[in-house]
Amino acid sequence: MIPFVDLKTQYLSIKDEIDTAVIKVLESTQFILGREVEALEKEFSEYCNAQHGIAVNTGTSALHLALLAAGIGPGDEVITVPFTFIATVAAIVYTGATPVFVDVDPVSCTIDVTQIEAAITERTKAILPVHLYGQPADMDPILEIAQRHGLVVIEDAAQAHRSEYKGRRVGSIGDMGCFSFYPGKNLGAYGEGGMVTTNNSEYASKIRMLRDWGQERRYHHVMKGYNYRMDGIQGAIVRVKLRYLDQWTEARRSHAALYDKLLVDSGVKTPTVMPYSYHVYHIYAVRSHNRSALQQKLQDQGIQTGIHYPIPVHLQSAYADLGYKVGDFPQTEAVANEVLSLPMYPELSVAQIKLVSDAVGGRDG
Repeated sequence: MIPFVDLKTQYLSIKDEIDTAVIKVLESTQFILGREVEALEKEFSEYCNAQHGIAVNTGTSALHLALLAAGIGPGDEVITVPFTFIATVAAIVYTGATPVFVDVDPVSCTIDVTQIEAAITERTKAILPVHLYGQPADMDPILEIAQRHGLVVIEDAAQAHRSEYKGRRVGSIGDMGCFSFYPGKNLGAYGEGGMVTTNNSEYASKIRMLRDWGQERRYHHVMKGYNYRMDGIQGAIVRVKLRYLDQWTEARRSHAALYDKLLVDSGVKTPTVMPYSYHVYHIYAVRSHNRSALQQKLQDQGIQTGIHYPIPVHLQSAYADLGYKVGDFPQTEAVANEVLSLPMYPELSVAQIKLVSDAVGGRDG
């Protein structure tokens, strides 16, 4: 069996450090926020080249609070893509605002920047690009459009820890960046976790209060807030794993390069790395016109795969009230019908990659 993700092997490789870090938190009894979370905020924001980091309990909470900090609320519109995990859109809806979709670029599968301006109305307050599968959206045109129209740019960087756009780390490019530390991410907790990064001290201050019941100081609630605090144990775990992120990223990139080579004549379309991108391959997604048959063939050979994402958000029953229909976003729908995610994690071996590639129909070594 070749698993899609192998969290146990990764844990065993750093077990002593992880166990020591967890025990340290248990002994400190700082179970909510605390020193480990504060240290993670400093270390991760510096890693992203951002001035502030605010740790929260999930990536979804990071998006929600970033939107609230930007003043997004009922009657407002936020432009994003329908080809994303549903949390991107849910966070917009949590604020009372309306998601407005534009299609994705067929090559990068990130937001088609040529379609953004046509979607802007007098109610538009923000653009929320998604850095998909570990590759950033084309940020310069987005920032230029946002500046002209007075819009906030919030990066959904949940899949893009360490990724760069023209040499700039994601999470430091827009007004705010939102990360997830879900266990399967390139930088994952052993539970839930998230982070907002920003260079704006006003946003940072507001998010710190919003995550902790709107408190300016204990029992002084200056705004209606939430219980979105990070656990101390998760902060300690992510701190340990952050020290390995560069090493793990290079392993992912090496694996992707080997996949690219072995799958040249396989009949599937491999990911395209955009010229502005440092791709970190959270997901290695190929495209196939016969995805179901390919997925079944791999399953029959003991190879786990995933589909990210089979049903675009605009076609999800939960968001039927937005009024979109089949055919509204043809590139998104084409991608959603064809993508298949192959095993991708730092601990994959060359032999495993060759077995997967051979099963797909690639050439030998």
